[in-house]
Amino acid sequence: MQRRNFLTAATGTTAAVVPLVAARPYAVGTTDVIRLRSGLDSLTALDASKGGHEALERAALAGASEALELQKRAASQRIRQRLFSVAANYTASAAWSAVDARQSDRALGHLNRALYLAGMAKDPVAELRVWNSHAMLARQQHRHVEAVDAGQAAQATAATRRDPLCASLAHARTAVGHANSGDRRSALRSLVHAEEALAKASPDEPRPSWLAFYGPAELLAITAIVRSRIGDAAEAEAASHRALAAIPQQYRRNRALATLQLALAQLHQRDIDQACATADQVFVLMHGNALPGRMRSHLGDFYRDLTTLAPDSSTAREWKDRYRSEWSHAR
Repeated sequence: MQRRNFLTAATGTTAAVVPLVAARPYAVGTTDVIRLRSGLDSLTALDASKGGHEALERAALAGASEALELQKRAASQRIRQRLFSVAANYTASAAWSAVDARQSDRALGHLNRALYLAGMAKDPVAELRVWNSHAMLARQQHRHVEAVDAGQAAQATAATRRDPLCASLAHARTAVGHANSGDRRSALRSLVHAEEALAKASPDEPRPSWLAFYGPAELLAITAIVRSRIGDAAEAEAASHRALAAIPQQYRRNRALATLQLALAQLHQRDIDQACATADQVFVLMHGNALPGRMRSHLGDFYRDLTTLAPDSSTAREWKDRYRSEWSHAR
């Protein structure tokens, strides 16, 4: 029978992700699970470079659909659960892409579906992934109490008891929620818990590819966000510098976001010229790709704070001119 493929298109580039195989007369087994999981790895790499976009979201949903179709012909209950796990992670990938693109309604629908599938799979790491994205979506929508609740739900998953790295991520995400809620003490306490848990994590533990982004560098980037939210601009700047020294080059979107956080920390210390020069690097890092909606929103925050803090600065006026030019060409 004829094979089909689903493709993810990326601004002039078309990347094959996962081959979809038409119905076969034999039972579905481990080979099919491995094939589909390799597609998840491809999507994760694409997200790290380009950020969330609709082509990635569509490819992820196609992968989830294929996994669910195959589980109907699974050779065993164990294979069924593994396919449910794959479907949960594809759906969570689609949800994260929508979060990064600031498509909140679609993101919420995908997250609710992913949580159901993770439950069917009995996969606590997938559950952690969903609650992590729920916390980020709630932060985007300024629902800070819900962001804390989602972070604490992530802490309650079995994944955090099995792997200190998962526990660290859950505490770090909760710290952001507390900081946005204005609870300085709880935010700093959650950061300490995140640091302590990460110190216990083994770098050699096998983990899903989506978790590869998290480690000391990402915790420093989150620390910069928390410190900025609670008004510690100098500490936020220091954490941002350390994060940028450690974030791997292939995480282009994350490096751009950390650079923007550094620019905000410099701006909030009234170092206008340096802040504008740093913010310029965001466009350099993301050159050739459309800016994800989340990054556009943070650039808007920088623009507004720059206007408030330095309304008459010539450097600020020049940066805002470039911002408007880049904005019009980066869609």
